[in-house]
Parts: sequence; C-alpha cells; structure tokens
Amino acid sequence: MGFINSLKINRIFLIYLVFILLMLTPHYISCMKSCILSIITTLLSLFYYTHFHSQKSNSPGSSCVSMKSDQSVDTSKTFKRRHTSTDLRYNTAQNVRQVDSITNKNEFCLLVMSGVGTSKQGNPTLLNEIYTELYITESESGEINNEHEMRQIETHSRRAATEDTPITCNEIFRPLPGQDKPIRTVLTKGVAGIGKTVSVQKFILDWAEGKENQDVQLIFPLPFREINLMKDKTLSLSDLLHVFFPETKEMDISSDEYKVLFIFDGLDECRLSLDFQSDVRLCDVSESASVDVLLMNLIVGKLLPSALIWITSRPAAADLVPSECVHRVTEVRGFNDPQKEEYFRKRISDQSLADIIISHLKSSRSLFIMCHIPVFCWISATVLEKMLSEAESGEIPKTLTQMYTHFLILQTNIKHEKDYEKTVKDEDMILKLGKLAFQQLVKGNLIFYEEDLRECGIEETEAAVYSGLCTQIFREELGLFQGKVFCFVHLSIQEHLAALYAHHSFIKTRINVFDKTEQSLYFKVVTRKKKKELFGLHQRAVDEALQSKNGHLDLFLRFLLGLSLKSNQTLLRELLTQTGSRFYIKEETIQYIKQKIRQNSSPERSINLFHCLNELGDDSLVEEIQDYLTSGKIKQIKLSSSQWSALVYVLLTSEQKMDVFDLKQFIGAQNTADEFLQKLLPVIKECRSAQ
Repeated sequence: MGFINSLKINRIFLIYLVFILLMLTPHYISCMKSCILSIITTLLSLFYYTHFHSQKSNSPGSSCVSMKSDQSVDTSKTFKRRHTSTDLRYNTAQNVRQVDSITNKNEFCLLVMSGVGTSKQGNPTLLNEIYTELYITESESGEINNEHEMRQIETHSRRAATEDTPITCNEIFRPLPGQDKPIRTVLTKGVAGIGKTVSVQKFILDWAEGKENQDVQLIFPLPFREINLMKDKTLSLSDLLHVFFPETKEMDISSDEYKVLFIFDGLDECRLSLDFQSDVRLCDVSESASVDVLLMNLIVGKLLPSALIWITSRPAAADLVPSECVHRVTEVRGFNDPQKEEYFRKRISDQSLADIIISHLKSSRSLFIMCHIPVFCWISATVLEKMLSEAESGEIPKTLTQMYTHFLILQTNIKHEKDYEKTVKDEDMILKLGKLAFQQLVKGNLIFYEEDLRECGIEETEAAVYSGLCTQIFREELGLFQGKVFCFVHLSIQEHLAALYAHHSFIKTRINVFDKTEQSLYFKVVTRKKKKELFGLHQRAVDEALQSKNGHLDLFLRFLLGLSLKSNQTLLRELLTQTGSRFYIKEETIQYIKQKIRQNSSPERSINLFHCLNELGDDSLVEEIQDYLTSGKIKQIKLSSSQWSALVYVLLTSEQKMDVFDLKQFIGAQNTADEFLQKLLPVIKECRSAQ
C-alpha cells in the first residue's frame, strides 16, 4: 500500500489538472491526445482506488468482473491461466493481500471489481451480462450416487419439469417457507462442469456488490485442491487463514463482530483423511492440529459454531460428510431447457446463428441432453459458431465424439497462433496429455499435482508450456497457497483425450492400454488371439466399463468406439500421423455390444451400451422398439432381454416428460404387470408415480 499511499491525489487537484489539460490549444491537444488521455485515466483510476478504499462506501458500483466470453457459465473459467489474469476467486485472494485488512465487504468488492481476465480468443465479458441462472433445487440427502455423471444428467433432464422448488445460489442459507430451523452448513452437489464453482463466484460477487447476504461480514473461499497442498502441515485455524489471507493475522475471527462464511469448493478433490469419527476436539481458533482435523472440527461445528459453512462436491463424494453435520443439501442440475436456449442467445450475438445452433442441438437428443451441463454448452457454442459462421466444409457434429474431436482440433489450431508453438508438436503434446488423462482417469483423479505429472513423463516445464498453449484443454493453477495444481478443463475433455490416447497407442504400436493395469491377466488369457485387432481393444474396453462399479469408464468407452469410425479418423489426420486400422470391421464390435446387452440382466447397466451403438451408427434395436411403440404392438410382443433394455433406453432418452407412468400403455397378454414393474424400474424411478 505504500506505493498507492504515496500517489494519493485529492479531488481538487484532479479537477484542476483536468481543467489545465482541457485549456491547451487544439494544436497541442492533437499532438498529445493519447498522452493526455492516458494521464487522465491513470490519475482518475488512482483517485478512485484510494478514495474508495479510504471511504469504504456502502454502495459499491456495478460489477467489473470480466470473464472470457467463451467461458461464461462453466467451471473452466475458475482455472488460473498462465500469462493471463485470474478469475474472480483467485484474483480476489491475491489482491486482498494488498490491503490492510478484510474488515469491510466494500474493500472486497473493490478487489473483485479489479479481477479483469484477458483473452486472445475474444473480448472480455462481464459476468453479470453473460451469467445464466442455473437450475438448483433442495435435495433430499447427500447420499452417494454410483452412476456415471452423464447418466445422472439424463435423469435430471427428465426431472426438470417436475414440481421441485428451485432456489437461487443466493438463497441457499435461507429457510424455505415452512422451514424455521437456521441453516449453518450447506452441501451443494452436482456433476462436473454443472456450475457449482460459478454459483460460488456469483454468490461472492452479489455479496460484494451489496445485493445479497449482507448479514455476512467475511467470506473465506478455500478450495480443497489448494488445501491438499497443506495436508502435511500442523497449524491453527488462524494460521491456516493467515497462509491464504495474510491480512487476517491481526483479526479475531472468533469475535462476535464478524459473521463468517467458509466456502470449501470441491470436496470430491479432497486428498485429506477427513475422519468425522475422531475424538480430537478443537474449540479455539489458535489451537494447532493437522489440517484435516481443523476442517473436520470446523464442519461439525465444534470450532467456530457461529460460522456458516458451504461445501460443494460431485455426487460420488457427497457422503464424505455425515448427513447429521449438514443442515441443507442442494443440487445444481445445470440448465433446464429454457435456460439452455437463454445461454446460447447470450453467448452468440448473431441471433439467427443462435437459432440455427439451438435447432441443430435439438435434432440430436443425446447432444441436447448434454446441454444441461454448462461447459458442454460452451464447447458446442465454440465449435458450432465457428463451423456455421465461417461456412466450413465438413459434416456438422451429430455425436459426442464428433463434437469433442472438432473442439480439440479447434484448440490446437488456436495454439498455432501463439509465438512459441513451433517447439511443440501437436502429436507429442496430445499423446502426452492423453496418457496423463488415461492414467488419472483409471485412478479416478480429476486434479493432478507435479508428482502425478512426473509419473506420466511430463516435466514441470512441459506442463507449463502445454497449459500456456492449450488454455481451453489443460490448465495450470497458481492458487491462494501458490502451489501448482493441474487439471483438464472438464472431465469429459479428460475422457476424450484418454480415449484418443488408447486408440492411437493401439493403432501405432499395438499396445493395449489396459494391458498395463492390474487386470491384464484377463486380457492375456481370454483375448490372446485377437491381440493384434482393434476389436480386441474394444472388447476389453467394453468389459472393463461394465465391471466398473461407478461407471467411470462409460463416456471414455463411447469416445473410444466413436474414434474408430472413418469420419472421425479423417478429422484426426489434422493432428496425428496414423489414425486408423485397415483391418477394423465395426460390425464385430456392434455384435459384441449387442451380445452384452442380451447377457446383462440389468437394463439400467445397458443404457450406456446403447449410447455406444449410437456412436457407431447402429440404432437398429432402438428403431425396432420405436416402431412397436408407435404402432401399439408393444402390448402384443413378448420382449427379449435386448428389447427390454432398448425400451428402457428409449423411454429414458425420450423428449416426453412422464410425471405419471401409465403401465396400461404397455401391459398385454405377452407381458405381465409384475414383469413390467421389474424391467422398467429405472423408468418408473424417474416418475412421480405409476398407475
């Protein structure tokens, strides 16, 4: 602050200086126009900063938080970019170190308003201009969900029209009508990329601007991915906050003077051992303990019981915090159908082009369902806007694999515009990132640290280059604690790159990536004869995906199979030297998948296999069932196991909302009510009632 204080200029001096400059003759003004404007702007900015900081006005101005226009409502904008400014959260945390204390939210607002991000790909966009409200509801519990997150999105797409009461991110600590108990701890769950972190950012921004939650004096955003870097430390809560926010050293946060909110973003990324059964009890903010013990005591309310706690998590980790410690569970469901259209109309200035893009996405049910995820809307808008506005030749993406492959090509083309790209070959970079993506996907990791990168043969300098070249694919974060954290922009991008690595490794070297896992004996014994065929890789991948307890390889499998098609191999020639196999016949894979559908007693587990058939261009089973439904013959047909699974898939991916499931549409002489209830249970669970 010394530099700022030395430049404090009072209002009279500023007005006088501007007056003198305006009195200059036109000749001097024309010669010194740019210099004069620069001086005025700089001085006014300095005055605004010092005046705002000293007066601590209670009416903060409008938001100047700038977000990249191609990252409006997705998790990707939470990542810190190398060589660019950071996002709202990190910018706030870093700039807060420049002030004497965080005792007033107006200071916080000033810091938030200085968080301007830059982009070589587009003009900065105000968060409040581009932000699209997300569909958030109160959830019954934080119970674990073992389905792949894409399957959960399909479920949410059917529930969006039901009678759930939506709430906004600013209302999460407010009881609903009829609720009178105070809410201290909120757990917000949602799949990757659905908008949890952006909801946190919006909450902080509206608070800082004086719009919402003005009873809160202090907000401490503490992402788990950065807390992980301190997992071996022993310190007090005051010391922990001092590490992240040095200006809190002289503050007594346990004082009644402050109402404090702690935001722990990304519980699923936590690598601490949170033992809520521990007997270690902390009541004093100055008492030292391991970081996991600090957090546990803070969450359960033993430490700072008056503080508010907000935790965000992907569904699979939602049960890490015991339900008795959580007063409200909310669920971010992304965009409902009207919000999808709103996003594209805000994101794309040419409204006629936006109409075309929306129409195209609606024509593909699988793509339109994916648009519940804000980050997929961003990916689709990025790809389709470029392809349609520039009249590029080639087929417009209709499948997930096509969309993500076009996105990868687009990002590598952008890389070529950068100064230091000549030293990095596309193929080397993509395959190294793909190897990292695959190995960490198998382990279930979405964030990586330097030791994880070294295990995959990526040195720190390489990672820095990759994150600098492909900012929309791979990110290096320098967060509050200044430790380095790496991740892909979204889980689906990691899954696509992992599939690309698996496909290319087999095509180029005949190496099956699953051979390096612990289950390699299965492959060696059962599929030895097919080792040199691409079908052998696909067969193994199908089996591995079906054996997964949480479906973590489901989308990877869809991408892997989609990449084997000639259309996608043609696209990949822009990136890789060798993309396909002359000996691959996709019918072998199709028949193997259909065999697995017949053998699988659970139609629910077969749903992803139908998505795989769609990626391979085979919809025969689905079309057969659709014909039965349209003609009314469904009552007269004795359905096989494959047809039962196809019926479940058709009903779950239908555009029709079924709040009430009418069994009479299906029950006939060939199929009993009990049989329908058993086989169609996945569909009935998504309805309010059945009759």
